Amino acid sequence: MIDTKALRQKILDLAIRGKLVPQDPDDEPASVLLERIRQQKQQMVKEGKLKPKDIKNDSVIFVGEDNLHYEKFADGSVKCIEDEIPFDIPGSWAWTRIKTVSVDLPYGTSKKSNSSGKVAVLRMGNLQDGEIDYSDLVYSSDEADIEKYYLVENDLLFNRTNSAEWVGKTSIYRGDTPAIYAGYLIRIRTPLCGEYLNAVMNSSYANNDCIRVKTDAVNQSNINAQKLGMLLVPVAPIKEQHRIVTSFKRIFEFTQCIQSEKKELSALIQSTKVKILDLAIRGQLIPQDPNDEPASVLLERIRAEKEELIKQGKLKRDKKESVIFRGEDNSYYEKVGSDVICIDAEIPFEIPDTWEWMRLESCCIKEIRRGKSPKYIDESGTLVFAQKCNTKYSGIDVGLALFLDESILGRYPNDEYLQDGDVVINSTGTGTLGRVGIYHTTDNHRGLPIVPDSHVTVIRAAHGIQSIYVYAFMKANQSKLEKEGEGSTNQKELKPLTLKEMLIPIPPYSEQERIVATITTAFSIISAVEKSLS
Repeated sequence: MIDTKALRQKILDLAIRGKLVPQDPDDEPASVLLERIRQQKQQMVKEGKLKPKDIKNDSVIFVGEDNLHYEKFADGSVKCIEDEIPFDIPGSWAWTRIKTVSVDLPYGTSKKSNSSGKVAVLRMGNLQDGEIDYSDLVYSSDEADIEKYYLVENDLLFNRTNSAEWVGKTSIYRGDTPAIYAGYLIRIRTPLCGEYLNAVMNSSYANNDCIRVKTDAVNQSNINAQKLGMLLVPVAPIKEQHRIVTSFKRIFEFTQCIQSEKKELSALIQSTKVKILDLAIRGQLIPQDPNDEPASVLLERIRAEKEELIKQGKLKRDKKESVIFRGEDNSYYEKVGSDVICIDAEIPFEIPDTWEWMRLESCCIKEIRRGKSPKYIDESGTLVFAQKCNTKYSGIDVGLALFLDESILGRYPNDEYLQDGDVVINSTGTGTLGRVGIYHTTDNHRGLPIVPDSHVTVIRAAHGIQSIYVYAFMKANQSKLEKEGEGSTNQKELKPLTLKEMLIPIPPYSEQERIVATITTAFSIISAVEKSLS
């Protein structure tokens, strides 16, 4: 599958090197265009539209008789800048600096914006992939600011302050919405084709130069107007600039179609995975085999196993241990102690006759509970499985685990350590609540024992219940679990009791094996498709 982002970048790099469209010998050379811009700026000084200081650092870059690049300054001095030239360009092109082809490079308003007003105030977040995103706007009614910072079509906005990876991003203003701009942005107004200069500013060349000249502070990088003004710009003849823009826009339309198809396919893949899991837990993924030992016999063995663990002191007796059965009236009943109640209203869907319903707690050989609050240390022989280890897209990542201070190891009984096949669920946190994963010892490349922290709940299935089947059940219910959080907006938690009381359908053991094999095969194929999209 095509990497559309890399393709777009390659197209921009070809464009600014004069390799995207052929040169036309009849085009007016770029040097003539730059001389015209220089004269225009001088005239603006005479008319009072610019100040003399605005052009005092302008320069002319030319190729000498020795085929080297030189820069001539306003005071008449000349300097060889061959070491600064980043790549070769066609003979009809020319190099210049941003400051020389810009009217000026002013910062935006520093005044507070409002939720409503006369004109929009564009901020850092509105600059997205070379375009203006109008989805999150603030406004201003300050007449002085509107007059001073008003944007006109083809103005470029440069992000001068942001995190290291975002500082320097540039977008073109197309005049769609009346707007001014905020103080963390720099306006670039140029006689060049705005679309062309926007392509230059979003190329890997310009991005790398921004990385080179930025200054860094805590969580913030900065590029001031002076540094921006020094950026070398490859200038094509004006007619070629427009041909370049027409060409890469046409190509970008194709790449956008590809990207949209990738998104649609990715969404289809995710829905397919959910559907496979949903069919699996309903007994509709594979056919039943009448020769399979029914799940009711399996559940009796599980109860006997748990009873033995209780006798050995390895498991506490669940006072609410239940048995779910179907009565002569075909209704579902649950027996807890001596109490029997009809639970038809709780049964979410029909299952095959050879299957059985049970509470999630009843099919586990370890109490469903969260881990303990850890104490961390720089390095030790024990790891802590935290929420971040249960990643959104990449499964379990034990490489993200931190080290436990082993001075508190006494707080951790043997059953607290994660075992192969344990299902792990993020039980707190905005955006991660309800996230389901399955831990395998093969995930733990460091080979160290690992315990869950207090934000992770562990489900350990009894022998006779495939851990991957339990994972499939929990994963199929992930969207439901995400909604089961209790508490305030930023402090929601998925309580162990909520998980304990979940009803889980249990197939015969042989059918579980076939279900797991089918899921594994299907997901392996899907994974290969996903990799082709990345």
